[in-house]
Amino acid sequence: MSDQIHVRGSISIPETELNWRFSRSSGPGGQHVNTSATAAELSFDVAASPSLPEPFKSHALERLSGRLVRGVLTIRAEEYRSQLRNRDAARARLAALLAEATAPPPKKRIPKKIPRGLNERRLENKKRRSAVKRQRSHRWD
Repeated sequence: MSDQIHVRGSISIPETELNWRFSRSSGPGGQHVNTSATAAELSFDVAASPSLPEPFKSHALERLSGRLVRGVLTIRAEEYRSQLRNRDAARARLAALLAEATAPPPKKRIPKKIPRGLNERRLENKKRRSAVKRQRSHRWD
C-alpha cells in the first residue's frame, strides 16, 4: 500500500489527506455481504488540500464542481468482495479524476481552408450523379 497517490507530474496526495469510511456493500452476495464492511468510501477535501498547487486546485474545483459537496470529493467503491481491493479501486478513481480535472485545456483547433481542387472534384461528382439520376427518370418517358 503506497502512502501517496500520484496525480500528475510531481503532484501527489499523501494518504493523510484522505478520509475513509467503510460500510456493507449493497446488493446480493449471501452471508458474506451481511457481515463484512467491504464497501469503501473515500473523501478528499480538494478546496483545503495543501498538496495541490493553487492553479491546479482552481482547475479541479471548477471542473469537478458537479461532484463536490462544500469542496469535498467523495468516491464510493463497492465492486469487489474485498475491502482492500475496493480501497485500491477508490484510490485509482481519485487519481484519474484529479489527473483529468487538472489537465491543461486542449489546444484550440485552427480550421484549415479546403483546397480548391478538392471542392471542384466534389462538385463535379455531384453533377455526374445528378446527370445519372436525371437520365434514369427520363428513360421511361
